[in-house]
Amino acid sequence: MKAASTNDQGYTWKAGDEVTGLFNFEGKSKEDLSFKKGEKIKITCPTRDPMWYQAMNEVGNSGMIPANYVGKNGPTSDKKNGSHIGKPWYHGDIGREEAIRRLNDCEDGSFLLRDSTNYPGDFTLCLIYLNQVENYHVLRKGGKYTIDEEVFFDNLSELITYYGNDANGLVTELKIPCPLYDTNKWEINIDELEVGECIGKGEFGEVHCGIYKDQKVAIKSLHDKNKAGEFLKEARFMMTLKHKNLVKLVGIVNKEKTLIVSEFMEMGSLIDFLRSRGRTKIKKSQLLGFAKDTCEAMCYLEENSVVHRDLAARNVLLSEHNVAKVTDFGLARQAQAEVQGGKFPIKWTAPEALKSNKFTSHSDVWSYGIFLWELYSFGRVPYPRIHLTEVPEHVQKGYRMEPPEDCPTEMHNIMEKCWNLDASKRPTFKEIKGSLMTFS
Repeated sequence: MKAASTNDQGYTWKAGDEVTGLFNFEGKSKEDLSFKKGEKIKITCPTRDPMWYQAMNEVGNSGMIPANYVGKNGPTSDKKNGSHIGKPWYHGDIGREEAIRRLNDCEDGSFLLRDSTNYPGDFTLCLIYLNQVENYHVLRKGGKYTIDEEVFFDNLSELITYYGNDANGLVTELKIPCPLYDTNKWEINIDELEVGECIGKGEFGEVHCGIYKDQKVAIKSLHDKNKAGEFLKEARFMMTLKHKNLVKLVGIVNKEKTLIVSEFMEMGSLIDFLRSRGRTKIKKSQLLGFAKDTCEAMCYLEENSVVHRDLAARNVLLSEHNVAKVTDFGLARQAQAEVQGGKFPIKWTAPEALKSNKFTSHSDVWSYGIFLWELYSFGRVPYPRIHLTEVPEHVQKGYRMEPPEDCPTEMHNIMEKCWNLDASKRPTFKEIKGSLMTFS
């Protein structure tokens, strides 16, 4: 017998190594050691088969365990096999019928990843398109993940990001993570909601302040009940995402009225804050803080394969302690219709997104560059001397905005990198975050 063996995950384990269950395992014979996901297990002896180990659990029971059901460092820290744990698109151990039920209320391009039923240790990617849920076998091979055995990925997050940008054999690109939580669990009884004064108007209707269970909240209302499905897209995103720099969802009302209830941001929108106070009252350290906060939120969205599509200072809100939080993410728009209606954010949208109506994290990075220009110009409208309809042509010909007055050179350098016409050459939000951390 060998002293150690290498399994399909690329690890070489030896006696004494501690591993953690990535999935539930029910033994098929008396020689097998059953365990639950998250359970700690100690390797006692390798075998001649690299896919099986002799192991012992914490109460002293021994038996054989399959190598592809456990991770050496546990599900939350294992880079290769735990990158999916906690992601909004990973739904765990659910069956085909449950996956279909969850996707049936979602729009085309919505997706989820679940544990494979027929191939334990592998995964199934479920994707809805034209009211049909397609299932794709994601197999683990040689320590990597693949659908077609032509393109391989080190982890599942990379796979999700790749197919979010290019269908490459799937019925459509991966667009929207299916809500991990049942929408019904977020339902608020309207009788418990106290609606206060109107504090603004949005794309779908009015925004009111209010009280819910002694908590001050913001309440988005919908005027047109026929658009309830589109209105609730934002809520579905907010249910799956949690970050200190994203506006937090409190709940929804979807009865006689359709409302989204979220945390109340005392200082309002960043664009209003910038314009009302200006450079005489806002410190440069505050501007840098807003830039960092917003980048943190976008890093989180980027890591979770979620595209904002409308990043701008108007969609960043401030808490009472001047913490910036991104809102209104996930609201897809049809470019042509919105351009005709005069609502499409042309000045904030990347050239390739304007041309193809295809939004990615790369196009969000372009928008972040425009956001930084807004920030350091204290709320001026971008491209101030160019008519809205002429902006795309100027940008394609190489025109870029000059830095705002007193804008730090290093910040303008980031803007210009964000505005590279070649989307693949723009920095990622993770790279931008690294640069911002060096600024003072």
